[in-house]
Amino acid sequence: MPKKPKTKKKGVVQKIIKHLNEPEKAEIRIDGADELYREVRIENKLEKDDGEIVKLKQGAPVDVTVEAEDKDTAPKTDQD
Repeated sequence: MPKKPKTKKKGVVQKIIKHLNEPEKAEIRIDGADELYREVRIENKLEKDDGEIVKLKQGAPVDVTVEAEDKDTAPKTDQD
């Protein structure tokens, strides 16, 4: 199976957000992102290889990976 084009950025879990009627969220600050879009919030739920469900801790260093199908990408040019 061919690998998808991807990029990986470093980040840090800034805070854990708990709601009464919603799943817990982890707010992640992504290094190198534009200031206005630097933080993202995701459900604080990860799955290990053995199927165990775990969650992130505040202050944890993380890698944020973005990947796409090859058909959904275009070559980068000098003008980009």
